[in-house]
Amino acid sequence: MPVAASLSEHADPPQPCGATAVPDQQTAVDKALVLLKSLAEEGRDVGVSELARRAGLTKSTAFRLLGILQRNDVVERVGSNYRLGTQLFDLGRHVYGPAPEVLQERVLPHLVDLYELTHETVHLAVLRGTEIVYVNKIHGHRAARSPSRIGARLPAYCTGVGKALLAFDPDAAEASIAAGLQTRTEYTLSDPDRFRADLRRIRQDGIAYDRQEAVLGLTCVAVPIMGPAGRPVAALSVAGAGHRLDLSGFAPALRRVAYAAARAITAAKARHTVPPGLDGLPVA
Repeated sequence: MPVAASLSEHADPPQPCGATAVPDQQTAVDKALVLLKSLAEEGRDVGVSELARRAGLTKSTAFRLLGILQRNDVVERVGSNYRLGTQLFDLGRHVYGPAPEVLQERVLPHLVDLYELTHETVHLAVLRGTEIVYVNKIHGHRAARSPSRIGARLPAYCTGVGKALLAFDPDAAEASIAAGLQTRTEYTLSDPDRFRADLRRIRQDGIAYDRQEAVLGLTCVAVPIMGPAGRPVAALSVAGAGHRLDLSGFAPALRRVAYAAARAITAAKARHTVPPGLDGLPVA
């Protein structure tokens, strides 16, 4: 049974006393999405009564919608509880099209090389608008506390990988400034003039630093991976605790690995094994 057709059936019955009311204009699809978000936020198997309470739905409505989602593998039933299903993972892999997945595959060996050279947390990230998306991450036993995880998004202006990419994308840089450089820590470059000056330095030196600008105690050094068109396709970074990380000491290793990764991507495109339109790469 198609999800869209199934979810459009039946109006939600009146809310019981004490429940959070769902706006009348919400469709069944809206309510199903609220259930999914509630499951994701909980991070564990949850019963229908708890889900209904969190989503502001009646138990009967939540049960009916969960049944439809279960039939489509969007949620899974574990005993009397529910959890997110494998179909969401499969759909999520295609959010940004094939480019990030191919990029991850091509750059992974080089990311491993970077980790072996540094034994610190290493990242591969791409720019999406004014945010960066972490495509891959490798860390060891002494990883510092960090908001980065594969698939996570962060503002580009306060991260090493983000600034390494914004420095070569004036439109995205100005959009970041227009949106407001919010102060996340006392070290965030929230002044537009200082931020632009930092981007100019990055364009000249080819290397970006995050000195506790996103998270206190976390520092990062990053470089762009340049495509044949002279524009970055992604960025690599090394991150760790600020009290022990020698940022400048990792610059040579980052440059070497980024150069090798760029050559691998270019070679793959020449063999037509990279999809047209991969960020920064000209379409053949």
